[in-house]
Amino acid sequence: MKDFLSIIIPAYNEELRISSTLERLHNYLTANSWEYEIIVVDDGSSDNTAAVVEKFSRKYESIKLIRYPENAGKGYAIRTGVLSSRGSLLLMCDADMSTPIEEIEKLLPFLREGYDIAIGSRALAESDLMVRQPWYRELMGRIFNIFVKIMVMKGLNDTQCGFKLFNGDISRRLFEKGFIDGFSFDVEVLFLAGKGGYKIKEVPIKWLNSPLSKVKIASDPLKMFLGLLKIRSYWIFGKYNADVKRVFTSQSYRHTLPHGHSRR
Repeated sequence: MKDFLSIIIPAYNEELRISSTLERLHNYLTANSWEYEIIVVDDGSSDNTAAVVEKFSRKYESIKLIRYPENAGKGYAIRTGVLSSRGSLLLMCDADMSTPIEEIEKLLPFLREGYDIAIGSRALAESDLMVRQPWYRELMGRIFNIFVKIMVMKGLNDTQCGFKLFNGDISRRLFEKGFIDGFSFDVEVLFLAGKGGYKIKEVPIKWLNSPLSKVKIASDPLKMFLGLLKIRSYWIFGKYNADVKRVFTSQSYRHTLPHGHSRR
């Protein structure tokens, strides 16, 4: 019997591609006999993303929607989805499917072997970059990773790939402690995992760049750098040791809840 898999997809103005992504995920998971839920977190979209996902949720009960009115950041969206999940395994997956869902088969064996987290990596020699990013985005990623190693943590070559597989209980434990709402949230959760003694495996994956990246080259690099400063300062001043409880209300989002659950 397979584990129950939760897939978390952050979505901001994704009406043009979320339909094909959900259909592809459903077909793959069904064909491989997974028990699963797909949680799409609509991060304050101004287009019809929510309506497209709602249509799929009526067709497939395993697809669920969380939405809130204002854009809060990818980290906030992922955290919201993770803390609403119930899977024994949890996969973070981008709406553009830059990493094909089939690549989960490369990550899964490591969790079977005792790792707590397996992260897809574009930076390893064995990685298959079928469609590369523009040179300036690749350069930005390399520089950011240098700062990650200097300021926060060493040992990982690509913290920002959006394809990560977690032990479900551990993912919820880690994200409940997180504060970073922007793109540096990946570094934060991996940093907390390392400090918590959890085992992380970096795995080469297949990857195809999407030209519709939500990273703004003019402003987001600075925000990501400031995120690293926050992670370091939060650790030094003990903020991560606080007993953090994330509370979401019906005023902050609309959530299709799993059967047997109620909103507090």
